[in-house]
Amino acid sequence: MKPTLIMVGADKGGVGKTTVSRALLDYFATNNILARAFDTEHPRGTLRRFHPQTTEVVDITQTPDQMRILDTLATSQVKVTVLDTRAGALMTSLEALRDVGFFDAMKAGEVNFVLFHILGPSLASLDEIAETAPFVADASYFLVKNYINDSTFFDWDPATLQSYFGKVKSAGEVTIPKLNAMAYEQVDLAGTPWSTFVANKTAGDEPAQHSFTLRGYVRTWQSKNAEEFNRIRLLDFINGRI
Repeated sequence: MKPTLIMVGADKGGVGKTTVSRALLDYFATNNILARAFDTEHPRGTLRRFHPQTTEVVDITQTPDQMRILDTLATSQVKVTVLDTRAGALMTSLEALRDVGFFDAMKAGEVNFVLFHILGPSLASLDEIAETAPFVADASYFLVKNYINDSTFFDWDPATLQSYFGKVKSAGEVTIPKLNAMAYEQVDLAGTPWSTFVANKTAGDEPAQHSFTLRGYVRTWQSKNAEEFNRIRLLDFINGRI
């Protein structure tokens, strides 16, 4: 298995990047794929709050932290790395990868790279696609509509959509469905992975008293996410089958 770096990002804030990173980490755990994560929301680290055992908080603008991520891709026993970029750091992160020769290594077949670009409902968010395009011509690039926060994508009429999505010929699409608001809030309060909440455990694996109803909402939401990740053959890509 080649090392795989999965970047989850957007330059626009409030589009649910960390929610998608959490969904990916749960998906890998469910499928017995060991994964580690780096949270670039320095120093607070929202992703680390939910996945403290597998997540490090880094400052993506600092060379030592870039080394912590990239220099260990090939040497780590864990071959899947999820990089959750903070708001405003997508382009900075892509430029850093370019400047250190990461994309050259990708073209040479030394590493895999996947970008989940989380989009908001506004045209300003879609403008990011053109900026990102030069970096992802040879990558696995997915444009993600994230409905978790009640986004409606109201101005994405078909003609507008195609004019932006068509800028990247290799782009795929992923949809993250809306989750019941109360269920989302309860998982946030619990501070646990989605799967731990569904299993009705605390962060320390002690029995909890999470609502049967809310756990059901989360379980159904997880299943829909898994269907999307299966549809794009994410595991096949990571395992070198495509």
